[in-house]
Order: sequence, then C-alpha cells, then structure tokens
Amino acid sequence: MDFLLQFIDIILHLDKHLAQLAVQYGPWIYAILFAIIFCETGLVVTPFLPGDSLLFVAGGLAATGNMDIHLLVFLLFCAAVLGDNLNYWIGRLIGPRVFRWENSRLFNRAAFDKTHAYFEHHGGKTIIIARFLPIVRTFAPFVAGVAKMDWHRFLPLDILGGAVWIGSLTYAGYFFANIPFVRSNLSVFILGIIGISLLPVVLAWLKSRGKPA
Repeated sequence: MDFLLQFIDIILHLDKHLAQLAVQYGPWIYAILFAIIFCETGLVVTPFLPGDSLLFVAGGLAATGNMDIHLLVFLLFCAAVLGDNLNYWIGRLIGPRVFRWENSRLFNRAAFDKTHAYFEHHGGKTIIIARFLPIVRTFAPFVAGVAKMDWHRFLPLDILGGAVWIGSLTYAGYFFANIPFVRSNLSVFILGIIGISLLPVVLAWLKSRGKPA
C-alpha cells in the first residue's frame, strides 16, 4: 500500500519530482528519462511506468531551462523506437509459446489478449494508434512480434508513431505546461491527460462487456 501511495504521489507531482531529479543529477536527467520511456515501451513487465504525463511534464521542465527541448525530444524519440523494437524482437523470438502463459506478476495475459484482439482488428495502424494508449502501447510491439508482422512494415509505422507521440506531448508541455493557470492546476491536467489517454481503452472494455463471450 505504501508503494502504491508513493507511486500515485510521483505521478500526480511529476513536475516536482522531475525538477528535483534535474537539480540532483544534472545532465543525467536525460538518461533517466530515456530509461523510463525505453522500459515503458520496451518491456511488457513495466506498462505501469508514466508515459504521456511524463512527456508533458518533461517538456514543461525543458521550458524552464533545465533541458534542451530539441535534444530531449530526439533522445526520447530514440528511446521509444528502440524500446518498441526490443519488444518486437522479444515477441518474435518467443513466438507461440506466449499463448501458454497465464497471469503472473511479470506478465498480464488478459492485457496481452486484449491488445492482440485490437491488433487483429486494426492491423498495422495499431502500431501508430497504440502510442497514445497506455498498456496497449507496451503490448502492441510485443504482439506484432508474436504475430510475426514483417519488420520492414513494422519499423516505418513505429518510427512515425514514435515521432508523433513524443513530439506532440513533449512540445505541448514545452509551450503550455508553464502557463500560470496550467501550472497552478498541473495535477488536474496530469489526471486529464491520463484520463483522455485511457478513455479509448475503457470504451473498448465497456464495449467488449456488452458482447457475448
């Protein structure tokens, strides 16, 4: 419970925590943010890491002069693409064996199944759409690998999705996060970003409940 409360506090006060990390670690803040985005997109065991809200807040922090916004966007774009490709190749190497896995602390089979169904329905464009869907974002490249999607088709879609995702949210934070009204209600905006990004997943879940098993 303490860990959960601490995690929620970090999510809701990302601006303060990132500012503290920037002061404490200096240029290493780039590496910290790189690692978070890389793990959030590259490892199916870490879908809980902040993504959309982190990008927005990091952009806002860059606007205060703690980081170079263009370097930040480039590095996080690289992290997102490299993470997705690691996830893809892990799925590709594991192959059909993943369908025998059950829920565990390291793998959420239900989340995988929902992502697989979403992938089957929307095809290749899922790679782009998934960038803006928490949890689905983490599982989509893994599912693409398991399904043996052609890598030469996967890569350009992944690059495009990564560029739009990283660029839009990070630059949005850079231009808007430090507006006085936004700044004074940043926790509300973070919750709003999380809520909007989760909305398609919630709607899909509600829709699936109305269908026969």
